[in-house]
Amino acid sequence: MVQSVIILNEHENRIINIVKGKFGLKNKSEAIKLIITEYERELLEPELRPEYVERMRERAKEPTVKVKDFRK
Repeated sequence: MVQSVIILNEHENRIINIVKGKFGLKNKSEAIKLIITEYERELLEPELRPEYVERMRERAKEPTVKVKDFRK
């Protein structure tokens, strides 16, 4: 386990406390872990998540609409 000292402003501290209270967490460390997990799930390389790959496979099966070439 790694320990870190972080410096938060008052607003950031309130956000951590809101997350802690909303999810019934024991301490701020658990709140920060939850925030990090959600950030990772939503924003980091979503194209590699299995549900993303499955959604792209489903889209590939859908019929495509042909567009007339207007460059002529």
